[in-house]
Amino acid sequence: MNRRSFLKITAGVAASAAFLPHAQAAASKRNLRMAIMYSTIGIKGTVLEKFRAMKEAGFDGVEPMGGMNRDEVLAAFKATGLQAASVCCHTHWEKPLSAPDEATRKIGLDGLLLSLRDAHAYGATCVLFVPGVARNGVTYQECFERSIAEIKKAIPVAKETGVRIALENVGNNFIMSPEQAVEYLDAINSEWVGFYFDIGNAGRVGPAERWIQVLGKRIFRIHIKDFRAKPADPAAKGKTPPVKLIEGDTNWPAVMKALDNAGYTGWATSEQPGTQAADVETARDLAQRMDRIFAL
Repeated sequence: MNRRSFLKITAGVAASAAFLPHAQAAASKRNLRMAIMYSTIGIKGTVLEKFRAMKEAGFDGVEPMGGMNRDEVLAAFKATGLQAASVCCHTHWEKPLSAPDEATRKIGLDGLLLSLRDAHAYGATCVLFVPGVARNGVTYQECFERSIAEIKKAIPVAKETGVRIALENVGNNFIMSPEQAVEYLDAINSEWVGFYFDIGNAGRVGPAERWIQVLGKRIFRIHIKDFRAKPADPAAKGKTPPVKLIEGDTNWPAVMKALDNAGYTGWATSEQPGTQAADVETARDLAQRMDRIFAL
């Protein structure tokens, strides 16, 4: 199916879904719950104000960052009825587990442990975690070995809290194929560690649907994100607007079929740019686009 055909299909889906509540259209086909990553909410205000806006826009949950004011986040969940889809670790980029020095790795591990405990407090069962960064003098093998050694230290806390560690595929020069993802998970060899699959990120290095086929049940969570295969025009000087869901190059019908075949259900979390959740209306548009994808 080419992109033009897909857009025709989604236009028809949009027309029919417009008359249904956002969850009803998707629920008619598959069991997915819609959430948004807290750091991508572009609305200014308190945690509660942001949560209320996302509730009004049609989301079912939020993915908070680790290390936030726990009482404030808990109060926002209680006031809005939203649920915690997962928690995103707050230290994994600046203090990666792949760092050459032990002190930096210790800060990164502490951030992961805190995120696990935050998730437990919020009722979430998963933490998003970037395992390491293979650049700035850190080789792939060094990233592999150092990060695994530290992640294994976190597994007892994962068991204690009942919260799994989900490793995300990102632009870190590490785990660039689904086979590498399987090799990494096999080396850890724990039911408490799996994958947080980012659909848009995978599209940049190979068809996202193939990643899903290879990873299968190892996928604990998914990020809903689109991507544009064509590089940005240098003449635009960074002014090219970010691609919106359904308007990029992701083969969404193939992705959804692969998720169905893998038996994936549960949370699907948006990680689109904050400009696409800058107010209730733009956030509602984002939720509706997700719903169209879920209903394919």
